[in-house]
Amino acid sequence: MKPRILHVLIDRNLGGVTASVNSLLRSTLAEKFDFLLLTPQEALSQLSQPQSELKTQVKPELIVAHDACSWKFIFTLVQLRLRSRLCIQEHHYSEAFEAINVPSKWRFRLMLKLAYGIANRVITISYAQMDWMLKYKLVKPRKLTVIQQCRILEDFLAIPTKPLGGRLVLGVYGRFSAQKGIDLLLKAMQDLRDLDVELLIGGYGEDEATLRQLAEGDRRIQFVGKLANVPEFLETCDVVVIPSRWEPWGNVLLEAKAAGKPVIVTSVDGLTEQFEDCGLLVGANVEEIKSAIAKVANIHKTSPQTLIDWGDNGRQAVRGAWERYLAEWEQLLGQLSRKP
Repeated sequence: MKPRILHVLIDRNLGGVTASVNSLLRSTLAEKFDFLLLTPQEALSQLSQPQSELKTQVKPELIVAHDACSWKFIFTLVQLRLRSRLCIQEHHYSEAFEAINVPSKWRFRLMLKLAYGIANRVITISYAQMDWMLKYKLVKPRKLTVIQQCRILEDFLAIPTKPLGGRLVLGVYGRFSAQKGIDLLLKAMQDLRDLDVELLIGGYGEDEATLRQLAEGDRRIQFVGKLANVPEFLETCDVVVIPSRWEPWGNVLLEAKAAGKPVIVTSVDGLTEQFEDCGLLVGANVEEIKSAIAKVANIHKTSPQTLIDWGDNGRQAVRGAWERYLAEWEQLLGQLSRKP
């Protein structure tokens, strides 16, 4: 019988998290492990029933929690841990997140120490995230495992190289929230009114009205709505801009690299460790983003091969990333699901 691995996730609207979890559940590892995805409430409801009354055997050898830790969620973590080994995959928090969003850092860190202490293992999705946890002693080093986040990249790697010519097309996509920093990009565009570039914006979210107001009257900027097909969107772009204020990992950079697109990306958290001579690395502020756009536009006119080379470098860097990701998960799941 295959080991049963229960993944718990309540918020299915988290694009990068959901994409990575679903990619894992549909991967070849499903031939070796019996995967199940439930909300925490569904999991606890099923696991509280006597096993003899269940139509299917759902008691797992391991539970992997993907939701953000909080004071309220600690009680749920305790309940899950009482029923099986527990692993927390930390998709949400990072040093830049804490610096921007957390007024009471000691209280926040105490909550994380308690939450991580409940788990048998904590998975970080980047080395930057791991370094932050160790710096503030949020979790014991022996409990930590780094698995750089990934998703199925086949459709992105299949995108043909786009010939460069005519107007430079910039692309940005993601949830319309403060985290993604699209407002910084739009303010930079306001300061570059005379620059002949096009900006395509894909996504949706709570800040849409604010972003549309920032773009109002600028015919170079187009909102294309929620993306049903991200590879198709990337195929239309010459350069991808990733202006995030924080990003524990950042699937968008992984996807842009796999699509062979040069990038302008902010030097925060997990984005920095993914950057490998594939564009321009900038601070998460309007001035540096503005300067980078102007520089890329000039390169597009004077040395377009540089953009092509950056795209090729990014694509080569992520070839095999999905296979490595599965191998690391297989090793960890095999270890943690092994019966004592």
